Amino acid sequence: MKNLTEKKKKAKKMINRISSITAGAAMATMLYTTNVYASGAEVVTAPLNNLKNLVIAIIGAVGVIILAKNVMEFAQSYQQQDSSSMNSAIKGIVAGLIMAGISTVLTFLGIS
Repeated sequence: MKNLTEKKKKAKKMINRISSITAGAAMATMLYTTNVYASGAEVVTAPLNNLKNLVIAIIGAVGVIILAKNVMEFAQSYQQQDSSSMNSAIKGIVAGLIMAGISTVLTFLGIS
């Protein structure tokens, strides 16, 4: 019984020491900071801008393909007087227009 309470006391002391050391290390990390001035950020941002432009171009190209497909689908459903297919084709045309014009929209918003 006495042995068990001594082990608990030792464990509590160990936990207190570890928490004190951890708190001290965290405080030292927060207090001893250094300002870093980065230069030459173009090295990092240039490949990211290229990737962004590539993704936007791919989205625009897919948008043109979707637009052309849905225009033909709308014409075919109009000829057959199928209102359900016409509704679906109009939604596809709008989606294709949005995808085809995404670069213009992003430029207008100031993102690209």
